[in-house]
Amino acid sequence: MSERWTAEDERNLAADRAVLRKMQARGEEPSAWLQDEYNELMRRKKAAKVRRPKGEGGIYQRADGLWCAAVQLPESADGKRRRKVVARKDRAEVIKEMRRLQKELAQHGNLATNSYTVAAWITHWMDEIAPVKIRPKTLAGYRTVVQGYIIPVLGRKRLEKLTAQDVRALHQVMQSTPKDPALRGLKDVPDGTEMLSSTYTLLGHNVLSTALKAAVREGHIAANVCEMVDRPRKRVTEQKALSVEQAIKLLQHLAPFLDGDDKQAKMDATMWACYLLTGARRGEILGLEAQRVGEVLDLSWQLQRITDISKAPADWEKRHLRSTIYLTRPKSSAGWRVIPLVEPLRTIITDQLGNQTEGLVFTRDGQPWDPDRASKEWNALLVAAGLPTDIVLHGARHGTVDLLFEAGVPEILISEIVGHSSRATTRGYKSKGNTRQLTEAMNKMSKLLEQ
Repeated sequence: MSERWTAEDERNLAADRAVLRKMQARGEEPSAWLQDEYNELMRRKKAAKVRRPKGEGGIYQRADGLWCAAVQLPESADGKRRRKVVARKDRAEVIKEMRRLQKELAQHGNLATNSYTVAAWITHWMDEIAPVKIRPKTLAGYRTVVQGYIIPVLGRKRLEKLTAQDVRALHQVMQSTPKDPALRGLKDVPDGTEMLSSTYTLLGHNVLSTALKAAVREGHIAANVCEMVDRPRKRVTEQKALSVEQAIKLLQHLAPFLDGDDKQAKMDATMWACYLLTGARRGEILGLEAQRVGEVLDLSWQLQRITDISKAPADWEKRHLRSTIYLTRPKSSAGWRVIPLVEPLRTIITDQLGNQTEGLVFTRDGQPWDPDRASKEWNALLVAAGLPTDIVLHGARHGTVDLLFEAGVPEILISEIVGHSSRATTRGYKSKGNTRQLTEAMNKMSKLLEQ
């Protein structure tokens, strides 16, 4: 029969161990009886075979007196055994924690074994994992919301301790932050202050959720708590667009420059006319090349500024122009559009091209446009034409959608022309490459603008 080991024996052993350590620290020799008692208690503890209750086979006590529980986990990808060990001062507490872990393991199929803070993990994700799949321009937007809100609000939390309430707290902080940076940090903001949009809060939620999905995939946490929280609703906003009358007024303002002798002014006027008459995105017109202009406009490349190209996905198609300016493919093949070139744009753009057969159609001082400068020049153009300045360059694109609708063009063709605009939801099958129908649609819109 094995010797019995009691709780009193455990207390005596702990007391003797503490006295021996103090004497050792002072350089004193322990008495023979104390050393003998300690040795006997250690012998009895090793010899004792404590019968544990069913389900507590992974519980043991370390030499430092802490009670530990080991929970067996699924094998790693390389077949190695894995387990999660927790330690508590009290045996009852370690049993309670083991039961919780066993329940979580049964629910999620795995447990986290490495502990990251939210700040450490999301920084690692941004630097090492996300760049493989996410484009640099998009990643730059992610980094802004990470550094501005996710890390300040949740950065110190451990990944495995993150809760649904923490995610809701992030939503609340973002939704109560003034849009104007000058008003942030004030105890009392003026009535009517515009706060960050629900769209931006949704971005914060989505970035955190994507990072946590990667943490789940790598086994750092068992579940993505963002999936337990309702996503912020994206606010439906109506972006201001040029009306038919305003588009005509702008074309009338551009007409003298199209017929003038100033080459740069003529090129700029042609570029603005392209935006008005095609519904193309900013980068698509800035990146248009002469070899992609014919009976149609091939909008399969766009110009973008990429500050750190080393972080771009390896399979991302790109062509370097200068400095941080690149030609890139649209996000998906659905964005590789080819639209008919109809009058009056056909005459306007072919007159601008002359004998040019390759290279960018539109440049500024002989160099590719900076996208941000193009937006500023658009605003200056509106001022010069006597039009409202609250219509951003992307508003020209939405104006084209409205013009197509007003011309009676079917929605399915509008979607084809502008590349799935949010103002014209595609319903049903998109008829790709129907040049005749697309040409008729573009002609209808252009007739609205005849003077």
